[in-house]
Amino acid sequence: MKLTLTDSDTQSILARLAESNQKHSTLYPGDSSDRQQVHTVYGGANLYKAGAAQKLGSLALRALDTYAPDFCTLARVLGMTGSDSLPTTAAEAKVLGEAVAAEPEKMKEANPAAWLAYTVYDRVVKKLSSEPIEDSRIDFEDGYGNRPDAEEDADAVRTAEEVAKGMEAGTLPPFIGIRIKTFTEECRERSVRTLDLFLTRLAEVTGGKLPANFIITLPKVTHPEQVAALADLLDIIEAKCGYEAGSLKLEIMIETTQAIIDADGSNQVRVLAAAARGRCRSAIFGTYDYTATCNITAAHQTHTHPASDFARHVLQVACAGTGLTISDGATTVMPIGPHKGELTTQQVLENTAVTHSAWKLHYDNIQHSLRHAYYQGWDLNPGQLPIRYAAVYAFFLEGLPDASKRLEAFIGKAAQATLVGNTFDDAATGQGLLNFFLRGIACGAITEQEAASTGITMAELKSRSFVHIVANRAHA
Repeated sequence: MKLTLTDSDTQSILARLAESNQKHSTLYPGDSSDRQQVHTVYGGANLYKAGAAQKLGSLALRALDTYAPDFCTLARVLGMTGSDSLPTTAAEAKVLGEAVAAEPEKMKEANPAAWLAYTVYDRVVKKLSSEPIEDSRIDFEDGYGNRPDAEEDADAVRTAEEVAKGMEAGTLPPFIGIRIKTFTEECRERSVRTLDLFLTRLAEVTGGKLPANFIITLPKVTHPEQVAALADLLDIIEAKCGYEAGSLKLEIMIETTQAIIDADGSNQVRVLAAAARGRCRSAIFGTYDYTATCNITAAHQTHTHPASDFARHVLQVACAGTGLTISDGATTVMPIGPHKGELTTQQVLENTAVTHSAWKLHYDNIQHSLRHAYYQGWDLNPGQLPIRYAAVYAFFLEGLPDASKRLEAFIGKAAQATLVGNTFDDAATGQGLLNFFLRGIACGAITEQEAASTGITMAELKSRSFVHIVANRAHA
């Protein structure tokens, strides 16, 4: 075979290409394979105690039992697929639930709507009983407000002590952190003081140890110097308090238009993250503050407003392939009825209507986020927790049959391009299919047995790498 190019022709060009490829790989190492929490629960620092996660779980279970005591009721309230065909009485729901529990695979084929509704409800209850909170943020910002300095000082020290108690007792959620105030002129000194007090006291009590997956949230970031300042402060605190160098991670909240596009018209998100010098783990979209900076009136500051979707897409594109995770914002309509105490029948009905309406809104907002590949969001009230898990579980369980067929076919052919039904998958799809199962298992939506039914082993799944799986199978 005749070639035109000689080694001398290609050597310098290929060397430059190798250098540029390496630079690109450094900037875009790929999405993180670590577990990502499905939500962050924000709660005022004034209320935080070591057993907060367990208490919120109990309140969430009580809300579920009060306003959706069976799986058919919850499915109808949320509008799950096929929910209009489910029974409307508690007695009929009990009989149907027993049938699904006794023969789930048979009912999955015979009555998929009942199987979905029952399975979601069952797994939500188990989740709220075992791990009700995946991520908690002790909030010194919007959820805390502006308080006298002495009060915030005391809360900063006390919450650090409570976190230490939770570490000792093993009651902390898998992810935890604090949200300090913004670094604006009005709040920067107060914010830094709270950060200092909390981390100093935590180090004193724990001997410089941090909880697993601890993170500091910096809200309302507008320019990179704010992020750099936090990173500089963390350098000093680590050195003086005995924390391991680089162990204090941060996340930035994208809540202003300037955080999306800067004064020069450039995408600002990556610049903000880079200013953390390797400490930034995630970027969080703040729906309502962002829409306010767009001058959208309060009545239209919704989770699904087109302005919010624009910001989400910019944030998503900026972070794709960088290893940074992204999180969506909150539903601010709370599932809290207007009536308290001993209630009349009419008041019970009014509380139920208000709660169901808020649940449906939260469910739809979460589904909107999931369709946009935002797998994490905010929760602000224990009554929102059942709906967070119901929405996430329904999303994964509805996608399970198709994903199972595609992953089974793909792995079976060692990542050759495959056609399942009318869906064509190439090699780039493999990791995405694997991530579907990893995310679903991590949050409790999918069981290990359901994942293994695709032909993948748990050892392969836990490798978290589709390339690794295919390479091993090719050499087997």
